[in-house]
Amino acid sequence: MFRPRSDLPLEHDAANRFLPWLIVLIVYLAALALAGLMVLSTAASGWGRGLTDTLTVQIPPAASMASKDGVSDANSAPEARVDRALEVLRATPGVAQAKALSREELLALLEPWLGSGQFTEELSLPALIDVKLKAHSGVSLEGLAATLDAAVPGATIDDHKRWFGRLILLVRSVELIAGGIVLLVSLAAIATVIFVTRTGLAIHHDVIELLHVMGAHDAYIARQFQFQALDMGVRGGAIGFALAASTLLALGYLSARIEAMLLPSLELSVYQWLALSSLPFVVALISMITARVTVLRALAKLP
Repeated sequence: MFRPRSDLPLEHDAANRFLPWLIVLIVYLAALALAGLMVLSTAASGWGRGLTDTLTVQIPPAASMASKDGVSDANSAPEARVDRALEVLRATPGVAQAKALSREELLALLEPWLGSGQFTEELSLPALIDVKLKAHSGVSLEGLAATLDAAVPGATIDDHKRWFGRLILLVRSVELIAGGIVLLVSLAAIATVIFVTRTGLAIHHDVIELLHVMGAHDAYIARQFQFQALDMGVRGGAIGFALAASTLLALGYLSARIEAMLLPSLELSVYQWLALSSLPFVVALISMITARVTVLRALAKLP
C-alpha cells in the first residue's frame, strides 16, 4: 500500500506477518480507552453544568415533625411547611427560582432505583424543593440554612458538593486508568516495531552488507524498513479502528435502552469520532519513525 519498490523481501518475514495483527489489537484497545476518556470527560462536564448554582431543600414528612409536647399543630401540615420554605427561599436575594416537586415527580425520581409500582399512597416521602441560584449570587448557605430551620424545623439544604466531589474523584480515577492503558499500548506498539525491525535486520544481514558494499546509504536501507512498518501500521490500524468503532456503536445502541440516571451517554460527537479516526494514522506514523530510528542506530554500529 505504502511501500515503494524494495530491495529487501521484508513482507515475507515471519515476524512481519503477525505485526499487523498486533497493531489491530493495540489500536482496538487504544481506541476504546480514548473513547472512554472522551465519554467520561463529556459526562463530568455535563454533570458539573447541571449542578452549578443549584440547591435541593429537603423537608421531612410532617408525621416526623411533631411539636415539642408530642402533638402536631396546624402549621405542621406538609403543604404549610412547604409554603413557608418557599416564602423564605423566594425572599432570599440571589435565588432565581424555587419550585416544590410534586409527589409524582418524587416517585419518578425513585423509580430508576426502586422500580415502578413499588409505592403505596401511605408511603411518607419528604418534600423536595428545587432551587436555582442566580449566577455569582454569593448566597450564604449557612445563613440560608439557619433561616430555613427557624421557619421550617428539620429542613435541610443539599448543595450536591459532597456527592459531586466523590463522583468527580471516581471519574478522574477512571480517566487515569484509561490514560494508563493508552500509554501502555503505545509503548507496546513501539516495543513490537523495534523487535520486528531488529529481527528483519538480523534476517537480512547479508543482503544489507551487500547493499552497503554496492554504495547504498543507511537512509536508503532505513526507508525499506520504514515504509514496510508504515504499510503494516495503516493496515492493522484500519482494521483495529473498524472493530473499535463497531464495538462503540453497539455499546451506544445498548446503553440507549438502559434506564439509568447516572449512566453517561456513550454517544460521541463528530469531532470526537474524527479524533478517534486519526488513531490508525498516528500509530502508523509512530511505527514508521520507530522503524527508521531503529535501523539507523543499528547500521551506525556496523563497521
